[in-house]
Amino acid sequence: MTSALLPAARDILARLIAFDTTSRNSNLDLIAWVEDYLTGHGVASTRVVNADASKANLYASVGPAIEGGIILSGHSDVVPVDGQDWLSDPWTVTERNGLLHGRGTCDMKGFIALALAAVPLFKDGAKPVHLAFSYDEEIGCLGAPAMIEEMAAKLPKPALAIIGEPTMMKVITGHKGITVHEVEVLGHEAHSSLTHLGLSANMVAIELMHDLAELARSLWENADPASPFIPPHATLTIGKMQGGTAPNILARRAHFVFDLRCPPDIEPEVVLAPFKAKVAALDGELRRAFPEAGVTITRLSNAPPMAPAGSQEAADFVRSLTGDNGPSDVVSYAAEAGQFQQVGFATVICGPGSIEQAHQPNEYLAVEQFERGADFMVRLAQALA
Repeated sequence: MTSALLPAARDILARLIAFDTTSRNSNLDLIAWVEDYLTGHGVASTRVVNADASKANLYASVGPAIEGGIILSGHSDVVPVDGQDWLSDPWTVTERNGLLHGRGTCDMKGFIALALAAVPLFKDGAKPVHLAFSYDEEIGCLGAPAMIEEMAAKLPKPALAIIGEPTMMKVITGHKGITVHEVEVLGHEAHSSLTHLGLSANMVAIELMHDLAELARSLWENADPASPFIPPHATLTIGKMQGGTAPNILARRAHFVFDLRCPPDIEPEVVLAPFKAKVAALDGELRRAFPEAGVTITRLSNAPPMAPAGSQEAADFVRSLTGDNGPSDVVSYAAEAGQFQQVGFATVICGPGSIEQAHQPNEYLAVEQFERGADFMVRLAQALA
């Protein structure tokens, strides 16, 4: 049965990869293709769109409308290929030496293709399979919450959710959360020789970034040695910064973006409270010097962690399908799994491929992993029959 599923899955993967769903773009062409595919198999689907209807989540139920079904979830967006050295067209699946190259083959259109290819198997099951495909996961897990909320309200309660991030088909029961903030500093321009007449936004931003660097060091130094995560501590990094217009002008504007990734037992707002208090105090100080100056901090995203608690039965079920006899593990990257868990779904992460290949030039999914993913879908269909 697996051998029959694989050709369809390969064809679907090629079609999904051909859609450039980099997060800055719309994903609607891919969503429309998936809708048509599901309609061709007699399966209705539902869109959950963003504010301007330029992007959409999609969910669908395959099989009877009863409780106890399984959610198979993946994100449709991918990271950019800009500046990366690709040996082949990133929007075409190219097989070399048993590896399927293409942007998103691993993260995570491979899993989506396998789930769609298995729809004919799921249709006759005694329990349903709920497909859930999101947008904007790569920029902070922004799209999924509205879909998850609607699924929780409208679907017969599923038994568990499987998020198909690449794990080499190992069962993952915990991940860190992520919160992303942007800090903007407005100063007052003046000639750089007359520092008493102006205020450099860059200099203020540097001070604040230094504070965050010290906070990151403190998190590292106070890591819980018993933590299962690698690295064990909450991590904080500044991923983007920009400021100023010329070397001899006191910068009018500077901004930077940082992310904080916390294990389930660490609350990000508690970690950031002293920094946010300093930002507030500094904002008042700058405004007193120049009315147009100031500092603001804006939270861009806040995806919760997934905790292992409560997922043992779900993990055991998924391991029975994959043949994974090892203990459950945790990962340090963020995912939508915590969002599914947050609304009460028992949740695990399990999918083909290695996270080490995600976001890389010449990203690939090994054919062997694709085949193991196909085996998993067949066994899931058999378990729900």
